[in-house]
Amino acid sequence: MPGSRIAVGLPRPLRNRSRCGTREQILGRLAVFALAFVASTAAIPGRAADPFLRRTATVRVAEKVGPAVVNITTERLQESPSPFPSHRQPDIGPLSDDFFEHFFEPGERRTRSLGSGVIFDRNGHVLTNEHVVARADRVRVATSDGREFDAELVGADPHNDLAVLRILTDESLPFVPPGDSSDLMVGEPVIAIGNPFGFSNSVTTGVLSAVDRSVNAQGSFAFHGLLQTDAAINPGNSGGPLLNAEGELIGINAAIFGGAEGIGFAIPIEVARRVIRELLLYGEVHPVWLGLEFQDLDPALRDVMALPRGVGGALINRLHPDSPASRAGIRRGDLVASLDGRTIRDAGQLFEMLEGMTPGQKRIFELYREGRFRKAAVLAEELPQSVVDSIASRKLGVDLSLSTKTGSFEITAVAPDSAASKLGLRPGDRLLRMNGVTLASREDLRRAVARLRSSARALIVVQRGPGRYHLTLPLI
Repeated sequence: MPGSRIAVGLPRPLRNRSRCGTREQILGRLAVFALAFVASTAAIPGRAADPFLRRTATVRVAEKVGPAVVNITTERLQESPSPFPSHRQPDIGPLSDDFFEHFFEPGERRTRSLGSGVIFDRNGHVLTNEHVVARADRVRVATSDGREFDAELVGADPHNDLAVLRILTDESLPFVPPGDSSDLMVGEPVIAIGNPFGFSNSVTTGVLSAVDRSVNAQGSFAFHGLLQTDAAINPGNSGGPLLNAEGELIGINAAIFGGAEGIGFAIPIEVARRVIRELLLYGEVHPVWLGLEFQDLDPALRDVMALPRGVGGALINRLHPDSPASRAGIRRGDLVASLDGRTIRDAGQLFEMLEGMTPGQKRIFELYREGRFRKAAVLAEELPQSVVDSIASRKLGVDLSLSTKTGSFEITAVAPDSAASKLGLRPGDRLLRMNGVTLASREDLRRAVARLRSSARALIVVQRGPGRYHLTLPLI
């Protein structure tokens, strides 16, 4: 109609001049918005946006450290038995077992497993978990750029679940040196890189949930002092690096908590640095000692010591003279209430916490003596060869001498009324193995004796004449 206004194609709010302004003002604002939208979308193909919006700390760490993370594939050869019984069954006719065995002979079967690792020096050494490479017959590593190499085992430490490999190549490889885990802050961001379920160089993020955690692993080992994180860690991440927001290597991912989500554990790099040094020098972590032995508290001991309610731990019942513990001021009869700030429940827990010690490691003991608590700093030392014989004699009840003719240890004396005497051991017997260690050198004996400190019995192999006998020897 002449003289009337018609708003064609405009939404209802545009018809209300008092609320939105004139039609020309509104159209002008729409035009500005459209230009801004076009300008923003035009920047997408070239990715020329402000880099600070997307280049986060995680991106920088992945770019920096990712090339040094390797995927580890291990192969193990296992005997594959015949699927048929080895003895002939009666009344089965011509299709006998012997007939099938001509076609199905026992052979070898290859089993493969995956893990992760990180190159930590310019010589191509890789840090990973011991359980990743345990019992492997062949180890292969693959870098993020697709190169693959064979690797050899330099050494492994099952007590700390760490191993060092060497990549067999002269090519230049990226690496990230070990960082520092002594100043970690609970809640700080962390980054994990690894090979979960075979998906190579996967990056996950989270925070450091806690420090100084204790975890019981499968088998007889317990690990202490672990880092807890909620960064996703899955099978295949084992051995991969845990990094802080600056890209420093602060831990080695080791385990996930069964049945839980967002709970993973890593070995602090401070532990790994000590183990790396030993493995590169010797191929193993040398046995260490503090020079003390301890036992559980029973009700009778508690009464004699008049311990207050709530005070417990492990009682030191033997102290070697001129040992690290005695030089630190520890006395026989002291009660170990805590170690490195962790409360001690019993002797078994204290054994576990001392099991993974390395030479030069400082341990802080909190002791209860004569109604007062006091602290002592003890520096772990290599187990002296001069002490090995006395420990073996006292714990086993026998004196041993290394024979250059037989390359084994001969029993030269047996303590009267000892467990060894009751088992029938006598001078002239040869001690061939102890707790899985073949005894062919003084160093073998030192390693075997170091394992006796946390055991109530020893599994030994003794030879007398042509016969060999497997015995369980209770320890004194």
